[in-house]
Amino acid sequence: MDDKVRRFLENHHDAVQATIKKDGTPHVARIGIGLVDGKLWSSATQDRVRTKHLRRDPRSTLMVMGDDRWQWLGLETKVTILDGPDAPQLNLKLYRVLAGEPDDLDEYLEAMVAEKRLIYEFEPVRAYGQY
Repeated sequence: MDDKVRRFLENHHDAVQATIKKDGTPHVARIGIGLVDGKLWSSATQDRVRTKHLRRDPRSTLMVMGDDRWQWLGLETKVTILDGPDAPQLNLKLYRVLAGEPDDLDEYLEAMVAEKRLIYEFEPVRAYGQY
């Protein structure tokens, strides 16, 4: 990831994620993204349709929205799913990047467990767009 892409991602957190259905057609979802320790992350759950798609085929394309409708960044990526016992803490790291500190830390971590939260870690393969 070059410096221009990194700077854009540090300041823009709204994206559309495309995954690949079993029949090859795309599935899209609007997501939030953030750079955590230099890695691009998003939060999801075990039961999301896109999680199922990514377990079968880890390729995903992101369209990160800029400040106006003409500014955008496309990222072709390979996704690693981080769903181990540290997933609640990883979600907390992402939350802190996107929103700051949760009002109630214990309640937040309990919700991450109850919701079966995990992290998608995106490895950019190609970047393009008007950014």
